[in-house]
Amino acid sequence: MPANPAVLPPAYPDRAAWGTASKLRAWQAEALQLYLDKSPRDFLAVATPGAGKTTFALTVAAELLQRRQIERVTVVTPTEHLKVQWADAADRAGISIDPAFAGRRGKTNKDFQGVAVTYAGVAVNPLAFRVRTERFKTLVILDEVHHGGDALSWGDGVREAFEPATRRLCLTGTPFRSDDNPIPFVTYEEGSDGVARSKADYTYGYGHALRDHVVRPVIFMSYSGEMRWRTKAGDEVAARLGEPLTKDLTAQALRTALDPNGEWMQAVLAAADKRLTEVRRHMPDAGALVISGDQNTARAYAKTLREITGEAPTVVLSDEKAASKKIAKFSEDNSRWMVAVRMVSEGVDVPRLAVGVYATPTSTPLFFAQAVGRFVRARRRGETASVFVPSVTRLLGFAAEMEVERDHVLGRKNSSEDGDIFALEDDLLKQANQSEGASDELEGAFEALGSDASFDRVVFDGGDYGTGGENASDEELDFLGLPGLLEPDQVRELLHKRQQKSLAAQKKSKRTSDREDPTPTELATHEQIALLRRELNGLVAAWHHRTGQPHGVIHNDLRRKLGGPPAAHASSEQLKDRINLIRDWATQRQA
Repeated sequence: MPANPAVLPPAYPDRAAWGTASKLRAWQAEALQLYLDKSPRDFLAVATPGAGKTTFALTVAAELLQRRQIERVTVVTPTEHLKVQWADAADRAGISIDPAFAGRRGKTNKDFQGVAVTYAGVAVNPLAFRVRTERFKTLVILDEVHHGGDALSWGDGVREAFEPATRRLCLTGTPFRSDDNPIPFVTYEEGSDGVARSKADYTYGYGHALRDHVVRPVIFMSYSGEMRWRTKAGDEVAARLGEPLTKDLTAQALRTALDPNGEWMQAVLAAADKRLTEVRRHMPDAGALVISGDQNTARAYAKTLREITGEAPTVVLSDEKAASKKIAKFSEDNSRWMVAVRMVSEGVDVPRLAVGVYATPTSTPLFFAQAVGRFVRARRRGETASVFVPSVTRLLGFAAEMEVERDHVLGRKNSSEDGDIFALEDDLLKQANQSEGASDELEGAFEALGSDASFDRVVFDGGDYGTGGENASDEELDFLGLPGLLEPDQVRELLHKRQQKSLAAQKKSKRTSDREDPTPTELATHEQIALLRRELNGLVAAWHHRTGQPHGVIHNDLRRKLGGPPAAHASSEQLKDRINLIRDWATQRQA
């Protein structure tokens, strides 16, 4: 018999957040009551990763089974590993789910009350699932339902297979795509602008979950540095990660930074391990995860971590049969590091993960939200998460917008503009449906020649903290040493104090130098001007992250206050004046 929903633990397996172990969380109870009151055929619940969507869905399933309103449960997930995770969670709720069911078999053991399948598995044989759905009164749980928007591979199969279902419960915790492919069984409403957007029946965002102590606050550690690479044409290029660059140059600079043989990645992994050591003072079992772009780099990162820590990390590749067992073992043990390729980017529950390194060139809001979601699952009050990211405008923008909720938009025009956060979503989905290789498409495109890392800033709750520093600088070590147990308001207060300390030290140094020329006199004039432009552009980028103002608007404000031509034609004195003014703005804002 199904378990009593009133006593279901709010997280599986046995990892409830602080203060919630004996009852449903407030949002789960509220959403359950809304569902039971409405008794809808279709219901869309949007809840931030780590909030407990699985618990809510299984509570609904248990209640409907108990009331005999349904006879069977079908859970649809994005990955094979999640099938097992759902089956384990359902078993704890008193519902027997078969994670090994295959549509071609058509039947399952009578001991099971339901099955768990993948979107890909449904797409292969939707008719078999339709026949099963028609035979029994079925509740279909569509986990991370945004995957159903990919009509070419999964969407049509989901629609055909589960159109006869008695009930359909759709779940998602990440930003929807924005395109012309409607997600099956999701309701759309046209807004005043004439654009149709998805309508959720219940929404529980990251901001709400953070205030309820259901998820951890996330501290983003951003790293910049000088990158050098050789293009396919044989040209050598040098650029600073985080500076305003074209989309192609930004992508190449990022790939150079992520090169496992470069100093940037080695320095960031070492810094992240230092942070993990600090976190483990308060969370002794805290673990860390590197999200890699492909298998070869994952193995190389693992080798570097072994050299740093003296301990071999767990390496998880999604095409390995033992991948699920490796994740489960890491979730239960006390080891420090895991390295994975997309395998744990969505839905996988490893609550002890508290430190992450975002080491993949994929930079879309969907993937970023999924990745960060691996670190926010709180177990007790005060736990914090730390995620190390490259200083790339797009990624820092996502970090600053953690609390933004997005609906699925139909009819949005595709755009390659940097401002369109969904512009690369189709590429991500294509990559997700392809087998993992060794980044063959990159071979010969360019050659990473060298890189170095420097601490850039900390992003928290939409604000920037820190004034940058070299690798292993006092400022970097100061932020790496933040306590691992802090409430969100304590994090904010402590970061503000560290910021004030950095600014005070910077002002003291400035007074000592008596506003000396910031560029070495031995440099040629054109080199001095280039250095000043680069410094100004970096400050403008930082101000953009802090205020949200476009780069062009910031440059125009500086010109309006100080006069002079655009930065490309400004003299060294004019550039220095603009640099000093934007620094003054930063000081006044933090005062």
